[in-house]
Amino acid sequence: MTSILCSLSTSQDTNDNEVWQAAQTADRFLITQDLDFSDMRRFTPGTHAGLLLVRLAQPGRNALAARVALLFETELVARWRGCLVVATEHKVRIKRPV
Repeated sequence: MTSILCSLSTSQDTNDNEVWQAAQTADRFLITQDLDFSDMRRFTPGTHAGLLLVRLAQPGRNALAARVALLFETELVARWRGCLVVATEHKVRIKRPV
């Protein structure tokens, strides 16, 4: 996986649709903590480049960066293309295209 879009912005100026469209236009894997991206009906696996939703008990930039770094060191993230992935501190759930 060579193309990733990770937005650490907490600005309300950029809405979810703009972020999603930018990721899709660039064919990039999106990493987010925003629960608005958890709807599998809207973000159906196989219809996008991939989506990682990170759910942490203590969310924040440093915690997000640390968890994502660990995931990329320990998981086969190249296989996540087109998937909806939900990661917590203890678990990774992968919804693959049907």
